Amino acid sequence: MRRQVFRGRRPRFTVLFGTVAIALALAFATGRGDVEEPANAADQAAAVEHGHEDHGTVSPATHTEAGHELQDAMRKLWYDHVGWTRLVILDFIDGSPDLDSSLERLLQNQTDIGNAIKPYYGNAAGRQLTKLLKEHINGAVDLLVAAKAGDEKRVKKASRAWYRNGNEIADFLNAANPDNWPRAEMRSMMRKHLNQTLREATQHMQGHHKPEVHTYDHIVDHILAMADTLSTGIMAQFPEKFE
Repeated sequence: MRRQVFRGRRPRFTVLFGTVAIALALAFATGRGDVEEPANAADQAAAVEHGHEDHGTVSPATHTEAGHELQDAMRKLWYDHVGWTRLVILDFIDGSPDLDSSLERLLQNQTDIGNAIKPYYGNAAGRQLTKLLKEHINGAVDLLVAAKAGDEKRVKKASRAWYRNGNEIADFLNAANPDNWPRAEMRSMMRKHLNQTLREATQHMQGHHKPEVHTYDHIVDHILAMADTLSTGIMAQFPEKFE
């Protein structure tokens, strides 16, 4: 039975967000500067690209008031997602007393993202998305324990599980809206988001701050593109809500 990290108060290191934990765990366990994804499927072949991205597919609904509101809300949620993740990374690595507050806000963001899809896909779907996002945290616990034990085999196993969870999030989105959120595209977007955040955490941990800032710029570009893909997909699936 998996640990439930939301029951009671645990030491701070046991509730870190998955992206931070994997970067630290892999770096500590392997001593490598670059953290790479595990290659386990044909659709995991693409490397993390750098460069600015187009933010989603243009939809006529984006020109309506309701469309603008959804697009803005989705961008805010996912911008908060990477912004608070970054603060948790910095707070944890630097030993900041702000860590608990930053982490609490980041955890709330995961619930907020799940709540955002409830008007379109129902309460059960929203709860499921939140559950999948919270599994990042359970994966972080496993990785930290393995890294502290110096067990590289367990670290690699936990890393593979974390990437599987990323695929599960992508597959959940595809199942909800297969015409507008193709499985391969969703998996690629999620994988890129994970890879970029791992790079950011590792660069900060190693004191490579200029490249780290550059990486964060690309993280923001990518997450806004992902947010727009989600909002335009909802508009296309439920056009009557955006007339």
